Amino acid sequence: MAIELHTWDTPNGRKISVALEEMGLTYSIHPIDISNGKQFDPAFLKISPNNRIPAIIDTQGLGGKPQSVFESGAILLYLAEKTGMFLPASGPGRVAVWEWLMWQMGGFGPMPGQVHHFLAVKDEAAKAYGYDRYHKETVRLYGVADRRLASVEYLAGDVSIADFAVLGWAWRHERHNVDLAQFPHFKRWFDAMMARPATKRGFDVDLKTPRA
Repeated sequence: MAIELHTWDTPNGRKISVALEEMGLTYSIHPIDISNGKQFDPAFLKISPNNRIPAIIDTQGLGGKPQSVFESGAILLYLAEKTGMFLPASGPGRVAVWEWLMWQMGGFGPMPGQVHHFLAVKDEAAKAYGYDRYHKETVRLYGVADRRLASVEYLAGDVSIADFAVLGWAWRHERHNVDLAQFPHFKRWFDAMMARPATKRGFDVDLKTPRA
C-alpha cells in the first residue's frame, strides 16, 4: 500500500503522520505550504475541496483504484478500516472511539485553534475577549479528557485513532498556555503516547520537505 500524504506541519497534519507510522504504512510526503496559500491550488482542491490540510491519496484504494480522502477525522477512520488497526470491529470499544474522535473534531481542535489565532492578535483590546473565551473553553476540554483518563488508560480504553487525533493537538499544549501539571491523568496519558516509538517517528518526520 502506498499513501500520498498532502499536509503541513500542523496538529491536524501530525495526527495523520502519527497514524501512518503506528500502522506501519508506506507513505510519501507532499507538502502543502499553507503559509503561502498552496491549499488553494486547483490540484489540491481536487482532493480537498474545503482547502484544508491534510488530505491523502491511497494509490491502492477501494476496489484497487486510487482513493482520495480529506478531513483528518475521515482519514483516520479510512486508514483504521482499511488496516483493521486502532478501531475495534464492533462493540462498545468501537463506539467509544467514535465518541472521542468526534469530541476532538468538534471541540479539542477548533477551540485551541482559536487560542492560536487570538494569541497572534497584536491589538490587546481586540485580543482580550477572544483569547479569554477560547482559552477557558480549551482548559475545560483538557479537564474533560483528564476526568476520562482517570478511569481508563487510553481515551477509548485501548490505544486508538482517537488518541492519535487528540495527541495532535495536545502536542501544542504549551502554545495553548496549558500546564499539563494541572491535569495529572492527561499528563500520564500524554507522556505514555509520546514515548511510543512509532508515535515519536510521526512527530519527528519532516512534513515540510517532499519525500517519495
